[in-house]
This record gives sequence, C-alpha cells and structure tokens, in this order.
Amino acid sequence: MDQYQEIAALAAFDALNAQDSRVTETVDGPLPYELAYGIRMSERLAIYAPDAPVALRLAARAQHLERWKFPRATYPVGRTGYFQWRNDMKAYHAQRASEILAVLNVAPEIIDRVAHLIRKKQLLSDPETQLLEDVICHVFLEFYLEEFAIDHAEAQVLDILYKTWDKMSEAGKRAAMDLPTSLKVRSWIDRILEVKKLNG
Repeated sequence: MDQYQEIAALAAFDALNAQDSRVTETVDGPLPYELAYGIRMSERLAIYAPDAPVALRLAARAQHLERWKFPRATYPVGRTGYFQWRNDMKAYHAQRASEILAVLNVAPEIIDRVAHLIRKKQLLSDPETQLLEDVICHVFLEFYLEEFAIDHAEAQVLDILYKTWDKMSEAGKRAAMDLPTSLKVRSWIDRILEVKKLNG
C-alpha cells in the first residue's frame, strides 16, 4: 500500500466522521466528536508505536467510523445491551472500513488485517491487536474518563478505570503513567493502583 492510498483512506474516514453533529473541544478548536476521536487515536499511536504498520494505523483511525449513527441509548440498558452494542459496532466499523479501502484498491490482505484489528480478533495472542487496545485505553484515559465521570458516580468511575487498566499490556500500563492527564485522573489512577497492590 503506497502513501497516497493511506492518505486517501484516512481522508475518507475523516470525511465520514466529520458528519457527526456532536462537537467536542480540542486544542485546535471544536471538532465533530468522532472526527476528534479518530485523530486522537492516530496521534497517540504515533507516540506509543511510531513504527506501527499501515494496517494498524488505518485501524486506529477507523476505530469509531460512523459510530455517531448508532447511539448506545438505542440498545437496551445493562451489560447485555452494552455488549450487543459494542459487538455490533466492531462489526460495523470493520465493514465500513473494508468498503472504503476496497474502493481505493487497497490490497485484500491489508483490508482483512484492518478488519481483524478493528474487531479485536485474537486479543490475547495477537501483539498488534493488544497494541491497538493499549492505544484505545490511553485515549480514553487522556480525553474521555473525565467526560464519563460527569454522568457517573465516583465508584463507577473507579470501576471502569480498574477494568480499563486490566485491558492494557504491561508496556501499555507503563506508557499510561506518562500520559498528560489531569490531576483528577491521576488521583483516580493512584487509587486503583493502590487497590490492586492491596489485592496482590
């Protein structure tokens, strides 16, 4: 895959996510919510794994491709509804990314690899899938944990943080300690790490 195909693919992903009517503030001003998410994923991946292969770079940018079309609230409340929504989103993002890459005549093996990564296949045995999961966790901690905390009790915030920490590799956890998070997020991290220490 040449650099022009990659640039075209990223631009196509961004064009779709730019249609998100929700807006979030960034250092560059307000941006459509999922457009900002994709850019943040790419930026964090470039820092954490600067030599990441092209399929991983594409998967990072397409992680939430058109997610704004399917609000979590359209699924049942509770864990069952959440997991159904999450699994449906993985499948949809992988499908849409594959369609776009096919139009750009990207090699089938790269398209398949991008879909594999977006679907989080072989998370426990595929280092690149785990690397993508690390980046997802980093972006959540840096940009979205405090947003989550607005509508949730602190106990729920600490619970989601605890689970997020367990999703990361050891390298991912070390990198997470260097994220430019707020003091509040850092205090939450310190608290869950203390609990983990006490629990052995």
